[in-house]
Amino acid sequence: MPEVSFHQQIESLRLGAGEIFYGEGILAVTKALLQSGVSYVGGYQGAPVSHLLDALVQSQGLLSELGVHLETCTNEAAAAAMLAASINYPLRGAVTWKSIVGTNVAADALSNLASPGVEGGALIIVGEDYGEGASVIQERTYAFALKSSLWLLDPRPDLPSLVRSVEMAFELSETSNTPVILELRIRACHMFGSFATKDNVAPAHSANRRLGPAPFNYDRLSHPPATFRQEADKVERRLPAARRFIFENKLNEQLGPREGPIGIIVQGGLFNVLNGRLALAGLSDVDGRVAIPTLVLNVVHPLVPEEITRFCAGKSAVLVVEEGAPDFLEQAIGQILRKADVGTQLCGKDVLPMAGEYTPLAVGKGLAAFLARHDRAGPALEQWIARVEAQQAQVGKALVAPLPARPPTFCTGCPERPVFAAMKLLRREMEPVHICADIGCHSFATFAPFSQGNSILGYGMSLASAAAVSATQTKRPISVMGDGGFWHNGLITGVAGAIFNKDDSVLIVMNNGYASATGQQEIVSSAKEAGGRGPGIDIATALKSLGVGWIKRVRTYRVASVARTLRAALRSQAKGLKVVIADGECQLARQRRLRPETARRLAAGERVVRTRFWVDPEVCTGDHSCIRLSGCPSLNIKPNEDPLRSDPVAHVNNDCVGCGLCGEVAHAAQLCPSFAQIDIIQNPTGWDRLKQRLSTGFIRLLGGGGRSKPALVTAE
Repeated sequence: MPEVSFHQQIESLRLGAGEIFYGEGILAVTKALLQSGVSYVGGYQGAPVSHLLDALVQSQGLLSELGVHLETCTNEAAAAAMLAASINYPLRGAVTWKSIVGTNVAADALSNLASPGVEGGALIIVGEDYGEGASVIQERTYAFALKSSLWLLDPRPDLPSLVRSVEMAFELSETSNTPVILELRIRACHMFGSFATKDNVAPAHSANRRLGPAPFNYDRLSHPPATFRQEADKVERRLPAARRFIFENKLNEQLGPREGPIGIIVQGGLFNVLNGRLALAGLSDVDGRVAIPTLVLNVVHPLVPEEITRFCAGKSAVLVVEEGAPDFLEQAIGQILRKADVGTQLCGKDVLPMAGEYTPLAVGKGLAAFLARHDRAGPALEQWIARVEAQQAQVGKALVAPLPARPPTFCTGCPERPVFAAMKLLRREMEPVHICADIGCHSFATFAPFSQGNSILGYGMSLASAAAVSATQTKRPISVMGDGGFWHNGLITGVAGAIFNKDDSVLIVMNNGYASATGQQEIVSSAKEAGGRGPGIDIATALKSLGVGWIKRVRTYRVASVARTLRAALRSQAKGLKVVIADGECQLARQRRLRPETARRLAAGERVVRTRFWVDPEVCTGDHSCIRLSGCPSLNIKPNEDPLRSDPVAHVNNDCVGCGLCGEVAHAAQLCPSFAQIDIIQNPTGWDRLKQRLSTGFIRLLGGGGRSKPALVTAE
């Protein structure tokens, strides 16, 4: 059950030669793969390119017709290993994941893939962004491409350029026998545009047209002494072949006039940001017709020395627009010019930020400084910068105090929040323990009100990161990971290691049924459903097979039960790994599953009951412990109705999904009994109406008629 449904857009993937595709960038990339005759595709879900895998999964009918094999991989290493099919066979393959952390996971397979190289085109599509757009580490794939001699494309963000980059990437890969990485930014993935399509190409060899095994060839193995010859081949044959192909096919674009006193070299993915600032300076327009010679590097590795020297020759200065640190491109271009004895001055990180996201303001200020040095300053650009900075200063002055931090948090009704509420309750009665956090929704517990977590070292790595901690602490550490992280990495790196080394620690596995943080994609333990792909493998069974003897299952919403189970795990006299499987379906996935069914039942006139919660303002003391212990977005405050009391009271707004956490927390923490459950009945029966009349009459009989209370209330 992916986050986004592409079923309506999937038909556009069938468009033929000369027709016009209109849609998102990520669908354009999908269409380009099919036009390129790809034989197999796979990957691991992860923003911002998770929708590529989602779109492929939802278009399995079309893939089957073409004979394209689809593999949903358990992690990035498994996806990278898929490309082994292209080492010996003329098969085009593409895999995708979130970078740079995904590339790190895939590093072993990629290094061994890059060494012998490929016969069929191999394309790795990574989602990468900087600054606020990035979801994880602020690093780039560029360093990995340099290290392993993988060619790296960073295409100009418009749909025709994206499609051409995909198609040419396969040709570049086959010409130079080298895997190619295509880097996509969030904005490129989700922008809309159009391009003229081609016919989809059924691969010559595929699931529908199988081929026999390749003859044994030791030189195709990444194993010494073959690897020594492969290293030389990378430099002596594959690199020159790649540079020739890039130059002859004009994969990089020179825009604007051919000659001029100054020029700009820019990563393809940053061109739109740069072009917008050039337009403000009167040096371009919305269509990218720049007035300054501009070299757009759609291929950032390898660089073509002849192309760089020809562009820079005769210019007094060139600005290199390269996001992130270190300044790989600026250094490489400087070396090329020095070796060619070209005296062009290079500007870049001296006027642009050394690190961080290249926002329009950051690029605008750097561009303005560069232009001012060479008497090309545009007053309109300077005025725009001053206006934006003045607006920012004005907003700052208008605020009485700094805006409060708004960190990301769990969704309303999230089944993981109760576990951290229970852990916070335990912290009150026991000494604090070391908490090993993990990648996933549960990492939000590092923010207030829970503020729990001492380390995050990788997806599914929480238990492994507790290995040395468990041997040096007076209390057992607690590691938290999701079911997605468990299958991605945690089972082998964490559980297997803990069992082998007899580590004494506690592991909580959040079993919510999906890879929730990346959009509710199904995983190995997802329940079998009609039209679904989850095989429903039991986590407890997998743990027992590795020798875990202490396993407890709890329903996450039962806070007292969760606290009791964790207390037992921490205080148990038995040594070794103790695992608590916390069951609770992802609330977003649950709502998506129930909403259509509820609409159908309402339309059919069937009785539907929706549960939510309410706080009695007359009983609430204004202590707000409930808020500090649950952190639910639907639980907030409102002014006190009692004129003699000034403290605001707790209030449950209409976002409530009726998970019951607030009542459970009130019970487990022995808070005030101000919470009540409300059952909202649509299409009520005659018996429901009779009960309501009797209840209302009884309340009036007891003198409660003047109070504004819900009609159907069951006290917690």
